[in-house]
Amino acid sequence: MEIAFLLAALVSVACVTLICVFLLANGVPAMREIGFFDFLLGRTWKPGADIYGIFPMIVGSIYVTGLALLMGVPIALLTAVYLAYFCPKRIYRMIKPAIELLAGIPSVVYGFFGIVVLVPLVRALGEPFDGRGNSILTASMLLAIMILPTIIGVVEPAIRAVPRSYYEGSLALGATHERSVFAAVMPAARSGVQAGIVLGLGRAMGETMAVIMVAGNQARMPKGIFQGIRTLTGNIVMEMGYATGLHREALIATGVVLFVFILLINLAFSALKRRDAR
Repeated sequence: MEIAFLLAALVSVACVTLICVFLLANGVPAMREIGFFDFLLGRTWKPGADIYGIFPMIVGSIYVTGLALLMGVPIALLTAVYLAYFCPKRIYRMIKPAIELLAGIPSVVYGFFGIVVLVPLVRALGEPFDGRGNSILTASMLLAIMILPTIIGVVEPAIRAVPRSYYEGSLALGATHERSVFAAVMPAARSGVQAGIVLGLGRAMGETMAVIMVAGNQARMPKGIFQGIRTLTGNIVMEMGYATGLHREALIATGVVLFVFILLINLAFSALKRRDAR
């Protein structure tokens, strides 16, 4: 069994290694040919003219992901706290399956929901600002909904894993039920909360289909949350089907940039965990 487990672990490591090798082998030469800074900081994406600047897509991905986290994380954390310490069992049996069902809905269905419900809503909100329905705000709202089950599914078990004595000790010292939960239990579950937020961040940054359907897909610098934008993942999916030559390599290089972003996020999370452990 030890050998079987070792082989399984090696297969996982080999898959990650092969992905890294493929991305670097195909993406780095494109960056070198285009120019590293021209590629990362260029503001114009015109494959027909061999101009490949992905800075608008980088900014768009950061905007959409950041707004999604600002809207989704507080709701997810409060929902997890409610399920763990405030929710009656009868209601819990209805809410918990509904949250798990959110995680199983395909991205394209979320995209249809965004087109039918969120796009008209945002269009009405942004009308005084000359805004459009397919915008940064719409994509962020949709992603905020999509990351809820991911964060709740990690944070709730982390809260429940905190020894009950923390909560009871706080009550014994005279704290209220709410204060005991938020001042004694939640700090002890910080590692799980951070893990849930990082997973939600990865889900938001890597989401493609739903964002393509509602973001507007305009490869330009964002001028406001009511204007359209194109993300890194959207740029790859929209053009990879017909790209050839340097265009295709530039799209793979875009994947390298996205991979580096995710890697930096995971490294930052690991550093936080090591600091908490010390």
